[in-house]
Amino acid sequence: MSDQFLAPDDEELTPGISIRNLYKIFGPDAAKHVEKVKDGMTKAELNQKHRHSLGLRDINTDLPAGKISVIMGLSGSGKSTLLRHLNGLIMPTAGEVLIDGQDVAKMTPSELRVFRRNKTAMVFQNFALLPHRTVMDNAIYGLDIQGIKRADSIARARHWIERVGLKGYEDRYPSQLSGGMQQRVGLARALTNDAPILLMDEAFSALDPLIRVDMQSVLLDIQKEVSKTIVFITHDLDEALRLGDKIVILRAGEVSQQGKGEEIVLHPANDYVNAFVREVNRGRVIRLRSVLKPKPAERDWPQLQLPGNTTLEEAALLLLPAPESFATVLGRNGQPRGIVNMDDIMHGMLVRSA
Repeated sequence: MSDQFLAPDDEELTPGISIRNLYKIFGPDAAKHVEKVKDGMTKAELNQKHRHSLGLRDINTDLPAGKISVIMGLSGSGKSTLLRHLNGLIMPTAGEVLIDGQDVAKMTPSELRVFRRNKTAMVFQNFALLPHRTVMDNAIYGLDIQGIKRADSIARARHWIERVGLKGYEDRYPSQLSGGMQQRVGLARALTNDAPILLMDEAFSALDPLIRVDMQSVLLDIQKEVSKTIVFITHDLDEALRLGDKIVILRAGEVSQQGKGEEIVLHPANDYVNAFVREVNRGRVIRLRSVLKPKPAERDWPQLQLPGNTTLEEAALLLLPAPESFATVLGRNGQPRGIVNMDDIMHGMLVRSA
């Protein structure tokens, strides 16, 4: 298999949120124990010797602007703790959370209030709707707090209520809606606030599988329109691979691996990550750019041309009528980069790295 994942014409992602040397220790004397943790004290030792709990250890990552970043891991891995650092609901014991050059941890209480109102919006797992307010009133709640005129806020909310598929339900109450519809209200409320950063904490995990997939589609469609910086928390790798432009996998408060989904599936960094990716449908994740081969000098470029970001599954369907045929794989600039045939595609789907 060709190792083309980080080829020169791959898209460069501009950081939107930069997290540097982030530590979080829970306990009354947390700051006293940071150096011990930096020197290698384990989570278990910190708890046994000092009765403090290690939440995050030395987190360093850049979450791209205008893209969806997924933070995932098992329960207790620190993913929700990390998310809450991004809007200052939890303050780090050490380290920085940089957004537009500002360190969230160094903001004053008044600066934090303005930041939360104008820069971030949040979608929760349990919907967090106000039961006494209608769909419309829930959607404009954030704008009411900001003091926006009702006529303006209702116009904005009406657009997003319709956009998430709830037109006609504006006067309903949360108790009159299904779980999937309530989550759509939560998403409409976050979008109505028009904050550039959208934080989603296991937003779809309480939904039935089919509704969950539908909500993922809604989010992806809307993201094409608004290009917000979205940080999405999940414990489901399939969801992470479908949504994430970048994936950060946490284990016991530490980054186990981070990168694009395709890179993680092709090259899991350790047994923990490998356990996540073992059952993944590789054909829907891996792209032609990762399995292409150089064209032999003696042959012409094949007539069938496919973009390098075509999934193996999509390419297989196109080559299936003539499995002996080759296809030309194009880079982002439209220039030929290599060739593939069905054998290359099936190898990429079935053969896992050691």
